[in-house]
Amino acid sequence: MPPILYSFRRCPYAMRARLGVLSAGLTVELREVVLRDKPQAFLATSPTGTVPTMKAGDVIIDESLDIMVWALRHNDPENLLKMSQAGWDLITANDGPFKTALDRTKYVTRYPDSDPEAQRATASSYLRDLDQRLNGQDWLMGDRETLADLAIAPFVRQFAHIDRAWFDAQPWPDLIAWLNRFLESPRFARAMPKFAQWHEGDAPVYFGA
Repeated sequence: MPPILYSFRRCPYAMRARLGVLSAGLTVELREVVLRDKPQAFLATSPTGTVPTMKAGDVIIDESLDIMVWALRHNDPENLLKMSQAGWDLITANDGPFKTALDRTKYVTRYPDSDPEAQRATASSYLRDLDQRLNGQDWLMGDRETLADLAIAPFVRQFAHIDRAWFDAQPWPDLIAWLNRFLESPRFARAMPKFAQWHEGDAPVYFGA
């Protein structure tokens, strides 16, 4: 039996997990979760009740980056895991300060005590750093994609979609080109099909290789 991946199409964490599965050439049973209507089987599996969650036999993984690493350790034909510590540091900054600022820019009503303009400035500082790193190269770590690109791009996409016209007007041309390269890639297209909400007893839906 293939692993079970509980996912939600638009969630950037779930997006990166699907990208990891695709890149590893694995097949999973994908169960699309509607976050306002979480099924009991999912809640019984996920310790945190968050997507993505993967169940591979007796192993349960409910952190998206861990799912990517787990998949690529099984098979990594593009050597995506082969990157310097700088790549891991970029992911840590993405998952920490940048994601915090992104949420407080995008979900203003959730954080009434937060200044969205100040948060956007904080997020923009990280994005300017990415733009500088991309100067003269196509990908964050050089001339090929690595885990850093696939782990970070879904969150930059989410930030860009808050106000794409504003995002495209900023002085970070290399970042814009990098994001568009990712969005126009066959890998991203394969990660983004629409799935119906999963219910107990549904026929399996397979995703991946």
